[in-house]
Amino acid sequence: MKTLTFCILLAALPLCAQKRQGGGENPPFQLPGTVAMKTNLVYAKYGAREMRLDLYYPKAGAGPFPAVVWVHGGGWVNGDKTRFRRQATLMAAHGFVGACIEYRLSGEAKFPAAIEDVKASVRWVRAHAAEYHINPDRIGAAGGSAGGHLVCLLGVTAGVREFEGDGGNPDQSSKVEAVAALYPVTDFVAAGLRNSTGATGPVFAFLGATYAQNSEIYVKASPITYVSKGDPPFLFMHGDDDRLVPYQQSVSMYEKLKADGVPAELDIVKGAGHGFANGPKYFQESLDRMEAFFARTLK
Repeated sequence: MKTLTFCILLAALPLCAQKRQGGGENPPFQLPGTVAMKTNLVYAKYGAREMRLDLYYPKAGAGPFPAVVWVHGGGWVNGDKTRFRRQATLMAAHGFVGACIEYRLSGEAKFPAAIEDVKASVRWVRAHAAEYHINPDRIGAAGGSAGGHLVCLLGVTAGVREFEGDGGNPDQSSKVEAVAALYPVTDFVAAGLRNSTGATGPVFAFLGATYAQNSEIYVKASPITYVSKGDPPFLFMHGDDDRLVPYQQSVSMYEKLKADGVPAELDIVKGAGHGFANGPKYFQESLDRMEAFFARTLK
């Protein structure tokens, strides 16, 4: 029964994300006077397709500054690069460079296209480190929901060549030094999706198959599959009232990282549901927690 409930709820995730995004931003987006912004910078190309990011960085100071790549959610089906612009902007006011990226959604390209894009964005940031006063050895990643899944996968697959793609800057590393994952899917198999036979919903759209049709891809797309000693520090934040992605998803990967000797932190937020970090009640608290984590691990 738990498995079926989870599948139904996860299938509704993109619609829920759309409703939250469509209601406006609270707190509203404002660009501080100390922060500069460049939008729609091309970080990767696939033929005529250009992938873009928005960059937020301190106006003053020579740096080099640590950077954070921000990856939006939306069930791999929708969402856009403005989703974490408030967090990126406010952290830029405190000495971080923030890169808010788009990536190919499942309606355009199946897995592993999205993780190839995320890795390409890290390589772009590293390639342009001198131009934007970034420390190329201090790059982290943060994401929520589907974006949380992608930054988890990014963090544990340094050196996995099949996920690198051909989006550009092949001479640069896609390794990150810290990961903050908000309410992520970390294990598609344990999530109960292995028992789902219906070819519907965002997971099927993302992976292109049911578990019965291709169990291997469910394992391959799960960040928990790749956890190993030497992975970067992780922060997980998950609400204990999350009806879309059970908080056990974060707990399981946290425990696996700790067992392998990887520094990891886990915050289970009492009473919080899915997407809490972008709502007014938990916005500042979650931002402060992430900023403190990145200050420790990147500065």
